[in-house]
Amino acid sequence: MATLEVPNAPETVTEGEDGVRRRDFINIAAVSAAGIGALAVVFPLVNQMNPSADVLAEASIEVDISKIAAGQAIKTSWRKQPVFIRNLTPAEIAEANKVPVGDLRDPQTLADRTKPGKENWLITLGVCTHLGCVPLGAAEGENKGDYGGYFCPCHGSHYDTAARIRKGPAPTNLVVPDYAFKSDSVVEIG
Repeated sequence: MATLEVPNAPETVTEGEDGVRRRDFINIAAVSAAGIGALAVVFPLVNQMNPSADVLAEASIEVDISKIAAGQAIKTSWRKQPVFIRNLTPAEIAEANKVPVGDLRDPQTLADRTKPGKENWLITLGVCTHLGCVPLGAAEGENKGDYGGYFCPCHGSHYDTAARIRKGPAPTNLVVPDYAFKSDSVVEIG
């Protein structure tokens, strides 16, 4: 064990075998404890800014589409807004594809509004882009408008089978939310 002579000190300070003094260990332990204490105070303050559980639950939804026959549509809810999921028939797909895109107010093809390989599945928010009413046409027997898609009863907007605005005051097509197919029978929206 080595001893150090400190000038004007009444006694000598002894180093341990590894060269660390007891005072250094106490300083390191005190700083570490202060850091952990600061983290314990800051974490709850930062964590309270995260979205609540009910918001996270609505961030995305999974919908079973296996029971939707060709030509049918369902309404579901995502983020407190209606969502239309329609299984287009080959005739509806052909009707949507034969419309010249240049004739549309908000030019989009059916392929722009669906996923590759899943062109028969049209998923849109069920909110008219004019003033936010819920269009008709998803349920059996509802008015589908002049173009066989959706009809907004509030101000008379007509949407075609690809949910594109064709007539009326709505400025744009029905909005297509972010979605992905988890399997052939399940789609995740959001």
